Amino acid sequence: MPEEKEIVKDKGRHRHRHHKGHDTGRSIVLVGNPNVGKSVIFGLLTGKYVTVSNYPGTTVEIAQGNAIIGDKKLTIIDSPGVNSLIPMSEDEKVTRDMLLKEKPETVVLVADAKNLKRAMMLLIQLSEMELPCILDLNMEDEAKARGIEIDYQKLSTLLNIEVIGTVAPQRKGINKLREALLKPRLPSLKTYYGDVIEEYVKKISRFLPDAHISKRSIAFMILSGDESLKDWLMTNLNRENIKYIEDLRDEAQSMLKEPISHIIGHIRIKQAEEISKGVQKIATPIPGLLAKGLSRLTIHPILGIPILLLVVFAFYLFVGRLGAGILVDFFEKIIFARYLNPAIGKVITTIIPLVFLQDMLVGKYGIFTMALTYAVGIILPITATFFLAFGFLEDSGYLPRIAVLSNRAFRVLGLNGKAVLPMVLGLGCGTMATMTTRILETKRERIIATFLIALTIPCSAQLGVIFGMLGTLSMRVTVWWAGCIILVLIVSGYLASKVVPGERPEFFMELPPLRFPSMRNILMKTLSRIEWYLKEAVPLFIIGTFVLFILDKIKMLAWLESVSSPLVVTFLGLPAKTAEAFLMGFLRRDYGAAGMFDLQRQGVLNENQVIISLVTLTLFVPCLANFFMMIKERGLKTAVLMMAIIIPFALLVGGILNLVLN
Repeated sequence: MPEEKEIVKDKGRHRHRHHKGHDTGRSIVLVGNPNVGKSVIFGLLTGKYVTVSNYPGTTVEIAQGNAIIGDKKLTIIDSPGVNSLIPMSEDEKVTRDMLLKEKPETVVLVADAKNLKRAMMLLIQLSEMELPCILDLNMEDEAKARGIEIDYQKLSTLLNIEVIGTVAPQRKGINKLREALLKPRLPSLKTYYGDVIEEYVKKISRFLPDAHISKRSIAFMILSGDESLKDWLMTNLNRENIKYIEDLRDEAQSMLKEPISHIIGHIRIKQAEEISKGVQKIATPIPGLLAKGLSRLTIHPILGIPILLLVVFAFYLFVGRLGAGILVDFFEKIIFARYLNPAIGKVITTIIPLVFLQDMLVGKYGIFTMALTYAVGIILPITATFFLAFGFLEDSGYLPRIAVLSNRAFRVLGLNGKAVLPMVLGLGCGTMATMTTRILETKRERIIATFLIALTIPCSAQLGVIFGMLGTLSMRVTVWWAGCIILVLIVSGYLASKVVPGERPEFFMELPPLRFPSMRNILMKTLSRIEWYLKEAVPLFIIGTFVLFILDKIKMLAWLESVSSPLVVTFLGLPAKTAEAFLMGFLRRDYGAAGMFDLQRQGVLNENQVIISLVTLTLFVPCLANFFMMIKERGLKTAVLMMAIIIPFALLVGGILNLVLN
């Protein structure tokens, strides 16, 4: 598999953040290549209480925060991203100096699981420094999507350190990483650089002072021609010894044909490749000519569109017909309506005499009869089939091709292909997608992408329910809904690109090969996402139902329906009952969609009303969790401004649609 390419053009935008160099005896330094999610890991380990300041004597900023693990209070430091610990930039020099001049208790090497070789290049250097390490292979979901499977146990045994897999936006593996922070070990990698280099490493090491990293590693820096080390040498050695060390370096170079830095680099690359090949398997790509032909077709600006439409239609049939039709009917009408709810209702009314509690549990807005029926009976079958289908697209390598195919269209929105990835991820979860807008290079892009995700991109659970509604109606409804959302995406994105100031970056993307997905990987990923859904969504469904129950008991629900009647009934042309769905959609998007789904199944909504309600609800508001993430990522002022635009805009679109359709 070709090595992933990264092109970094954001020299001026890094906000590398730092501590002031206080007591670091219990410090943990996060080290890693640029763009591997290191700052996200740092945020998850430290929480809110973070200090930011310049590293002494530089303009580079570093973040420091605290984490309490067991009975230990640890200082976590987020170092600048590096490609090597022999510095070529001020950022890399700061990271190297933190390891050289201070004493971290642990170094956490945060790596991109898709590119294990690059991580091993850094780990070889950390091993030579004799620093206790932990390896965090982040983005393991993306690695699996590219058909890459890593044997974590074998890698851990080979390196003699803890190896943890994480997916930072989903918080997956973070608890294991926190536990591993207390168990750092010295990596056992041994690298031999040839007789000449090894001889002169020993000679130079004799003249070096003690430091927080090994003399051997410092000797390699000197032999590689690291000029940034000179200040440290002058502080710790006399001129005579420095001159003798430089003479030894020149003498070693004279005995070799190639530059020593090239020899050292080549040996490290070879060792990194051997380690990577020994612990990872890459799924078999689709055979040669077929793969090349398909690959070209999927990104062809004209021929790629019918393929995309075919994929979307198959997706629609699988989720809309199977998930929302057959499976929902089975779970809701048979499992819940015929067996579970009557049985639970009988037990509740027998053991609990209070009517108020009976209504709260099994009444019209009961936790069992509404919350769990919605969450498990209706939403779960739909989201499960959605996750399966989405996982298939991820693991086949087709999703990046959708990004390339749509790149030209997204340029109208002031975005490029990198921004397409958070947008596509938004089809899974808007909250995670908002967090991953951090990968975008400019503030302008991050603001536009966050706004469009909140306004136009339905999350997996909501989209699954929408597909469920569309699957039972004519194609006309689907065309109207999809056409309106795409039109709003284009118009709002175009206007945002004109209003939000800033530069438009270029688009670079490497395409993974098309592959036959591993069903085992897809099933594991789907089960993981279902577990996340059950933990995150079901409690919110229960809270939402309880809110509805209380509002109903104090007659507030009827009042809200009557107050919103002129807007909902007259302007949008919808039944007053839909006010509930809009109200609960803010707590959880799919809850609002499930309410609409229920009304449609009861025959309350006609085709035109389904179109209006789905378009308005899709545009209406992001869920509460996404709103909080918007505040965290973009700031309170920007998040509130976005909401102030989104709510009236969604209602305006719904009202115009009502006039057009009727």
